[in-house]
Amino acid sequence: MDLDPFPTIAVLLAVATAAGLLASRLRQPLIVAFIVVGILVGPVGFGWVSADHSLQLLAKLGLAILLFLVGLRLDLHMIRSTGPVALATGLGQVVFTSVIGYFIARALGMGSVTALYVAMAVTFSSTIIVVKLLSDKRELDQLHGRIALGFLIVQDIVVIVLMIGLTAVGQGTGEGFATGIAGVAIKGAGLLAGVWLLMRFVLPWLVAQVARSQELLVVFGVSYAVSLAAICEWLGFSSEVGAFLAGISLAGMPIRDALGARLVSLRDFMLLFFFLDLGAALQFTDATTQITEAVVLSLFVLVAKPFIVTAIMAVMRYPVRVGFRVGLPVAQISEFSLILAALGSNLGHITNATVSLITVVGLITIGVSTYLTVYDDRIYRWMERWLRVLERKQSRRPQPDRTGQDFDVILFGLGRFGSHLAERLSRAGHRVLGVDFDPHGVKLHRRSGVAATYGSAEDSDLLEALPLDQARYVISAIPELSTNLTLLHALRQHGFGGTIALTAHTRHDAEQLRATGVDIVLEPFSAAAHTTSEALNRLISGEH
Repeated sequence: MDLDPFPTIAVLLAVATAAGLLASRLRQPLIVAFIVVGILVGPVGFGWVSADHSLQLLAKLGLAILLFLVGLRLDLHMIRSTGPVALATGLGQVVFTSVIGYFIARALGMGSVTALYVAMAVTFSSTIIVVKLLSDKRELDQLHGRIALGFLIVQDIVVIVLMIGLTAVGQGTGEGFATGIAGVAIKGAGLLAGVWLLMRFVLPWLVAQVARSQELLVVFGVSYAVSLAAICEWLGFSSEVGAFLAGISLAGMPIRDALGARLVSLRDFMLLFFFLDLGAALQFTDATTQITEAVVLSLFVLVAKPFIVTAIMAVMRYPVRVGFRVGLPVAQISEFSLILAALGSNLGHITNATVSLITVVGLITIGVSTYLTVYDDRIYRWMERWLRVLERKQSRRPQPDRTGQDFDVILFGLGRFGSHLAERLSRAGHRVLGVDFDPHGVKLHRRSGVAATYGSAEDSDLLEALPLDQARYVISAIPELSTNLTLLHALRQHGFGGTIALTAHTRHDAEQLRATGVDIVLEPFSAAAHTTSEALNRLISGEH
């Protein structure tokens, strides 16, 4: 069916809307619905869409806007605090997964070169899909979201270097590899220097001019993201890297929040085309003869990759729950895996059958991992008893800066709300011990003079090492219902007789907490809205 681009887009939007409506009624992730639509309208299905340049262009624009918004929300402090664990986890996962994947592929009867390509393909995870899932769950700003993002950036750098090396080998020149890596390093340094110069001398003035018009602000944001993405692609990097750098370069500007809010809807719309294009590009040439291999490799990706990430983070003294929530979203293969397979096919290293196998594994793992991420809390509660064997008991024992003092308040969660509570309570004369599961955050609070210790509110064993016998109050500033219910249960199990205050994010959560008989339920968001509305009423009344 040969349609002009405009009617093609109209048909795609109509079908995607119908599929999205059906998926939302069935409470299924929209990502899976859109990928299935792409398969149905692509060459494998009805053939309405082939390698269409207009669809690919819209898909690339969607990716650029997504990565631009991710970069826009980052700050240098966050990069410094999560950089070491992201680097160690990213590189460690690549090494362990590729080695184990290679031997699995060999056990399935593949040749050494084919097994190497398959192992590399199953190693990498999709930055786009993980970022979209965590954005939808509003978890990118949480500790596991920040680590996952850094972890994926490390993977993307590795896969780019890997593809350069494969291209050089395919051309039969060892010198080409060294030259290519040196060229990448030089161009990368030049790119970063150029972005720094823009941030230092151009962007402050330009943003001040553009910000006078809200409509122009959106145009500027999109054009800047796409332009830097295009420059990166011209330099041999991925366009996603350029869009991400564009966002980071504006992250410290006063327009950040306004620009981000205006681009969210455009991002969601444009990303639709990425998932449609991904589905349409999938090939299943020899899929029927590769069921066993596809199932084995898919299980490896879905089970082994999260376990490897969780284990590495446990060794680095992060709670198992944090490592699990970092590892579970990456239980799929990347769009780079499909590009890598296509490159291997073009170089004559692997056959179309291997490309088809990797494609099937990609479809299975992308679909299943979406559900795993959406229901990660339930899955963790189900697997917690087995995952606890990874927990490093000695590393979890708190070592607060006591300086001989006792504590009458134990405060779980040192985020924005928790930090303000600790400050106010300390000013009121209370002796506060803060508990948080971000080791880097704990160090920063200790340096600022706050008594803080590392631990998770969901770790019932941790309570044995906390001064519960001294404390009169236990406060949770963590607005997660499941975490607070777990903490409340553990406190009662330990016979804590003081006052317990828990934080609720929504009215529904607050009602559920009150039903447990807890002493105090904190509702900072409702309280802020109430205070703001009263201030506005006084302001409006004073005008009349």
